[in-house]
Amino acid sequence: MSERLRPSGASLFFDQLLLPDGWARNVRLTLEGGRIGAIEADATATVGDERHAIGLPGMPNLHSHAFQRAMAGLAERRGPGTDSFWSWRDIMYRFVARMSPDDVRAIAALAYMEMLESGFTRVGEFHYLHHDRDGAPFTDPAAMSGAIVAAAADSGIGLTLLPVLYSHAGFGAQPPHAGQARFILSIDGYARLIEGAQRHAATLPDAVVGIAPHSLRAVSADQLRMLAPLAVDRPVHIHVAEQVKEVEDCLAWSGQRPVAWLLDHVDVDARWCLVHATHVDAGEMAAIARSGATVGLCPVTEANLGDGIFPAGAYLDAGGRFGIGSDSNILIDCAEELRLLEYGQRLLHRRRNMLARQAGEATGAALHARALAGGAAALGVKDGICVGQSGDIVSLDADHPALLARSGDAITDSFIFASGRSAIDCVWRHGIRLVQGGRHRQREDVVRTYRAVLERLIG
Repeated sequence: MSERLRPSGASLFFDQLLLPDGWARNVRLTLEGGRIGAIEADATATVGDERHAIGLPGMPNLHSHAFQRAMAGLAERRGPGTDSFWSWRDIMYRFVARMSPDDVRAIAALAYMEMLESGFTRVGEFHYLHHDRDGAPFTDPAAMSGAIVAAAADSGIGLTLLPVLYSHAGFGAQPPHAGQARFILSIDGYARLIEGAQRHAATLPDAVVGIAPHSLRAVSADQLRMLAPLAVDRPVHIHVAEQVKEVEDCLAWSGQRPVAWLLDHVDVDARWCLVHATHVDAGEMAAIARSGATVGLCPVTEANLGDGIFPAGAYLDAGGRFGIGSDSNILIDCAEELRLLEYGQRLLHRRRNMLARQAGEATGAALHARALAGGAAALGVKDGICVGQSGDIVSLDADHPALLARSGDAITDSFIFASGRSAIDCVWRHGIRLVQGGRHRQREDVVRTYRAVLERLIG
């Protein structure tokens, strides 16, 4: 972290602040060395306090491919056949073939800045772009991971780095094709990558390094078993059951659906995040819930790719846990992910307040609380505004028309369904105020660097 972004002590006073046991009034937070040193409710503001009206805990973004931010909006032209995730993937492969580590750093810095401006304060970077343009390893096999770490330092966001093992082109260990050359690793190469990623991540104040087998189509059954020693005490993330074709291919290969196969063959527990899991049946939902794993939902990307709609209500009824992510980063907006999650269920079932599970429960507040807890668990950190926790806080503008005369859970509901990121005023990450008036303090520099990269990549 650069000197200008070094945390210092401060006292923040909130008229209303969302704490783990609910909304509290007149709360003073003391920040010490980037963490919350003290919380005093029903306090009286003093001259030294920095005053704000409304405060929320920062939201974890549990699934991002930061480099894809650069192609947002460039795959919205209809092709000669039926467009799907698979046609989109071909465009992504061609685009990513040109990127250098410096390009990835600039693109990721922009994505992370936008995450902070929308209320995300930690990102799970599911990173599978490892090698040079010709597919050869860099001298430092973790050079691309180092670029991600540098982007996190540039923006100030919290980072859970998830270097990806990607070895095959399809179920049954099919050989990779040319478009995947920059991703491909053996188990030994992956172990070296994790070691290097850990070295880079140690330069950040509270980074976490996890394990990420890309998917059942990209990692063999033997490789999944061989990952166990690397996965001890780390978050483990995997794409699973995102598309119907993936389910059909898995059935043809194994006779089982993807989630069922995974849970039958691997010791999935609370450290795991099953990303998307869009196409699951009732038995799979119940099994995920029993395992304690988190489902990583990315509603904006899932809608953009035409993946389908996750059966969220039934999953919650089974006791399941979820978090949210921005995935392809076509649009980065914390509130929009939660809003679209609920609206997708409403459109599918033609009912309202689908993800509030009991009478009188506030839908937005319930979505926010569940995504906060699930996202933190998936990223290997604790959630909420508590003593000892990183000072990751979002303040809202009480003068925003959508928030006028709101208190308690009506604030969260109105933020998610009526205002979104336009109501965000300040964001603190590890005790540093990085966003003020809705704008990141480094916005001009980050955008200037990003523009130069995009003009070269697209020109």
